[in-house]
Amino acid sequence: MSKKPLRVALIGSGFMGRAHAMAFAAAGRTFDLPVEPVLEIQADRDAETSARAAAQLGFARSTGDWREAVNDPAVDLVAIATPNLLHAPIALAALAAGKPVYCEKPLAATLAESQAMADAAAASGLPTAVGFTYLYNPMIAVARELIASGEIGEVTAFRGIHAEDFMASPDAPFNWRCEPEQAGGALADIGSHIIAMARHLLGEIAEVSGALHTAHPMRRDSAGVERAVRVDDQMDALVRFANGATGTLSASWIATGRKMGLGFEVSGTRGSISFTQERFNELQLYRTGPGINNGFTTIMAGPGHGAYGDFCPASGHQIGYNDLKTIEVKAAIDAVLGDGSNAKDFADALKVERVADAIRRSHRDAVWAAP
Repeated sequence: MSKKPLRVALIGSGFMGRAHAMAFAAAGRTFDLPVEPVLEIQADRDAETSARAAAQLGFARSTGDWREAVNDPAVDLVAIATPNLLHAPIALAALAAGKPVYCEKPLAATLAESQAMADAAAASGLPTAVGFTYLYNPMIAVARELIASGEIGEVTAFRGIHAEDFMASPDAPFNWRCEPEQAGGALADIGSHIIAMARHLLGEIAEVSGALHTAHPMRRDSAGVERAVRVDDQMDALVRFANGATGTLSASWIATGRKMGLGFEVSGTRGSISFTQERFNELQLYRTGPGINNGFTTIMAGPGHGAYGDFCPASGHQIGYNDLKTIEVKAAIDAVLGDGSNAKDFADALKVERVADAIRRSHRDAVWAAP
């Protein structure tokens, strides 16, 4: 190995754990990194699960105890891809052990835990990164540049949604997502993505008026026992941005037919931008002008757009979700190296959680609330 190794401990081997492992493996081959990512330790809920995942994903070692992985002296970076409930204890232990942390969103299951994580990261001075994957799309960078440059004029409105349907059926079983201590509902689990996107594009959110809805208050668990669902299935909120723009945010995991409906429209005085993650290699741009045949123009992702060119030399061939994760992993590695990273850190992720908390308070008290 000619480059210095960056040895990774990955906690969790489900869908997101697999995405992390593949992204770390791909990052060193896709980008010219000054270090070589090494899959050192895979940790999961028990020794058998972690050993099986380690063999499949290419880790050198495995353990059924995440504490062992976090405290291993050979580990240079701890990556957390567990259910939300475990984010805080693992991250806090890793920071205490002197390890940089790359954690999936949302930052934690509660605002108090999120605050503790951000405080610990600040006190330690260690680099952190949070997995807001969709922000790393080269097309989102284009949208942000168009907004910042004034291409669409003064921004007046943002309409954003994250819609999926994996809990749409009343027969979908009760699982960890249905418990507030573990997931926090659609708002916390997937709503964090659209809140992060809104802030990334338009800046801080100053005030919200939110409503939460539980469509299916009872679900059967794996044993067939009916259990009460104590989280929201859907969130809708009016928002006011610090820059004066207004808009809406919505998050739903009961949006029948939607598989990855993260989308937004940004309206301005001279144009607008439209995007959906279900066609994430495209961005729609409208510019005002004379004539009766005005309409949206499709900007197709290509090698001139950021990291797209590291994956493919031609437009229209498209990159995929795991490529976005690879771009995100590069940002996390850059953060560890102190190399001008654009990764969202714990402090930034805490601001997302404060917006989510304001939406909950607004729903509870039937008032506008500030983050």
